[in-house]
Amino acid sequence: QVRPVESGGGLVQAGDSMRLSCVASGHLFSTYAMGWFRQAPGKERERIGSIIWTGGDTYSAQTIEDRFKISRDNKKNTIYLEINSLKPNDTAIYYCVAGLTAGSARFWGQGTQVTVSS
Repeated sequence: QVRPVESGGGLVQAGDSMRLSCVASGHLFSTYAMGWFRQAPGKERERIGSIIWTGGDTYSAQTIEDRFKISRDNKKNTIYLEINSLKPNDTAIYYCVAGLTAGSARFWGQGTQVTVSS
């Protein structure tokens, strides 16, 4: 069982940057396919990106836009989502996930609210 726990959300201004963190339990953390989703009010859930172990000390990180950056620190069992040039339509609940599947994930965090004011 993996339990992702997000932190770092809050109220920010358009144009700001912020970093969300996600700590996940599990001694095999370094091999987990991790990622981030978000869901805005009245909209469908959207996958933002992923960071996947590709062997050895190598990971592949992909995001939907260059404004988003995903990284990980295996020593801290933590992944990060950095969002730059925040926009009001980035307002959403952001979820950290582990065990990515096609279009979803096995394990979900509780989510952290990000609100961007104009």
